[in-house]
Amino acid sequence: MDVTKRIEEQLQAHNVLLYMKGTPDFPQCGFSGQAVAVLNAIGAPFSFINIFEDQEIREGLKSYSNWPTFPQLYVKGELIGGSDIVVEMYNSGELQKLLKDLQ
Repeated sequence: MDVTKRIEEQLQAHNVLLYMKGTPDFPQCGFSGQAVAVLNAIGAPFSFINIFEDQEIREGLKSYSNWPTFPQLYVKGELIGGSDIVVEMYNSGELQKLLKDLQ
């Protein structure tokens, strides 16, 4: 299966999916840690993919999303953005509204 199809299947399988460096319990970069902290503060259930465990997904996602950095947060298959955008949306209350219907 090609990497684009794998990414699309992952996005379809999870309402809220964070592609991150490491895991929520052990983020391996500060930006991934920030994204996890925001999602935990909201209490939003989310799934994650550790991009360090799958090099093909890590590289393929950059092309798929046209977003070169990680983490990348997706809600219902749509790219929300990286940690800066996630934190900004959290601070404005937008992220809570977006995730409210999914809880």
